[in-house]
Amino acid sequence: MFDEMFEWVFHWLCDFLWCRFETVTDLFSVSIRFNGGNPQVFKVQYINVTLKGLKDQLDEINQRLNPGNTRRVEYIWYERPTLDGGRITFSRLELKNGDDVRNMFSIFWQHNMFPWIDMFVTLLRSPEYFLNSLIPLEDHD
Repeated sequence: MFDEMFEWVFHWLCDFLWCRFETVTDLFSVSIRFNGGNPQVFKVQYINVTLKGLKDQLDEINQRLNPGNTRRVEYIWYERPTLDGGRITFSRLELKNGDDVRNMFSIFWQHNMFPWIDMFVTLLRSPEYFLNSLIPLEDHD
């Protein structure tokens, strides 16, 4: 009897740890709105990601959606859920540094209440784009 129970617990624990390991190595689903557009759902890497790394991933996604678009990710906000007295409310928070990014993924990974993170991304043109689009002054000599 003890051996059967031990074997069952051992297999359950292995399955549990394997599922956790798979979850840790997976990508995280995010619903992205670029400049207030329609939401697009993608997967982003979240292990050891920095703010710059997340911006780079979002830039790549924008380039796939809009080939030739030179705009870059400048600001990222996300909707953070809070459970209070049986009611879920959302706060929109800006990601300003790597700690903010890690906290965001940690909150969603630990609670696993929502299938994705809602992100709101502002794309801006690069300074090079503006410099290249300037009309040179005519020389009146």
